Amino acid sequence: MVDFLKKYLTAKTGLSEEKVELWSSVFSPRKVSKNEYLLREGEVCRYSTFVCQGCLRLYSIDGKGREHIMQFAPEEWWVADAQSFSDNTPSLYFIDALEDSEVMQMDQQGQAKLLKIVPESALFYQSLMQKRQAVSQRRIATSMSASAEERYLDFMKTYPSFIQRIPQHMIASYLGITPESLSRIRKSVVSKK
Repeated sequence: MVDFLKKYLTAKTGLSEEKVELWSSVFSPRKVSKNEYLLREGEVCRYSTFVCQGCLRLYSIDGKGREHIMQFAPEEWWVADAQSFSDNTPSLYFIDALEDSEVMQMDQQGQAKLLKIVPESALFYQSLMQKRQAVSQRRIATSMSASAEERYLDFMKTYPSFIQRIPQHMIASYLGITPESLSRIRKSVVSKK
């Protein structure tokens, strides 16, 4: 897991081997079983998690018991409740594993240490946050203006590997539609090919 993180950091940050070593030193490896929770609603998010192998999801559950998936996090993705992590406030979300997974986790103290010993890491974090914000804004705009079929086609284009990997009812939740609607859309898309 550590080597996977180092390879990722080297490719994404361009930092020296020494600085990548310092960076990876603030992370702890963790194996997570399928369906295991890393965070539950009401808990404080203590870790920023980088996925080395497997897939996680971030989601909420409404008063009627329906899941609303905010994010899938496969290999080389980061996941956390950013507000809970930074403010030490109770989370509104759950994070669990869709597959047996291997992750690297960093707590707030590790993040503070990292920013002190590798100041360049602040630029990397800023870039990650800007990308996350851009994706969120695009998703909000799409959910407000695109049809369910357009949202599904965009999802297929943006995340082609998810289509076979993520259960269909979870994709429907992410798209904000029912599983039945997704089934109809998928049939329609196939018939148009």
